[in-house]
Amino acid sequence: MTVYYGAVSLHCCPAVKLLFQLSGVALITIGVLQYSTYSDIGTFTGSNLSKIAIVLIAVGVIIAFVSLLGHIGAFFNSSSMVACFICILIVIILLEVLTGAAFYIFRSRLWCFTITVSLSLQFKCCGADSYADWSQSAGWEKHDAVPDSCCVEIIPSNFHLFSGCLWAISVFLLKNLVWVGAVCIALGVTEVSFCNFPFF
Repeated sequence: MTVYYGAVSLHCCPAVKLLFQLSGVALITIGVLQYSTYSDIGTFTGSNLSKIAIVLIAVGVIIAFVSLLGHIGAFFNSSSMVACFICILIVIILLEVLTGAAFYIFRSRLWCFTITVSLSLQFKCCGADSYADWSQSAGWEKHDAVPDSCCVEIIPSNFHLFSGCLWAISVFLLKNLVWVGAVCIALGVTEVSFCNFPFF
C-alpha cells in the first residue's frame, strides 16, 4: 500500500532521498578538505574560513541524518516523519545556500589580510608584492637583506625569490573559495529543484 502525504508518495521518492544522502556525504568531504586547507594557512586567512568549513561538515552530517529519517519514514509509512523530513530539508537547503554565499563574501575580503613568513615557504614567494617589501618593513630590522624563507635554498650565497606572496596566496584562495561556493550553491539549487519536482 502506498501512503500519500499531500501529493507526495512516500514510496516514489527514493531518488530524492538518495540525492540528499549523497549531497550530505559530498558536503562532509568538501568541509574536511577545506578545513585542512584553511587550518594550514590560518595565519593568512584568519579563523573565519575554517569556521565555514566546520559549518559545511555539520550541515553534511545533518543532511545525511535527515535523509536517513526520510528513508525510515517512508519505510514505516509515517507521514509525520516525512513531514519532519521535508521541513528540516528546507532549513538545510537555506543553510547550504547561505554557506556558499559566505564563501563568496570572504573571497572579496582576501586583500585585507597580512602575509606571514611561513606562507612564503609554502607558496615560494617573498614579501607582499615583491622581495623589496622587506626593505621597508618596520618589523624587519635587516633592511638590506631578506628572511631565509625568501631564499631558493637556505645557504649564504643564494638567490632570493622575486615574486610577491599576496598574489600567489590570493589566487590559491580565490580558486578554492570559488569552487567550494559553487558546489554549495549548486547542491542547494539541485535540492530545491528536486523538492519542486512532482512525485505522483
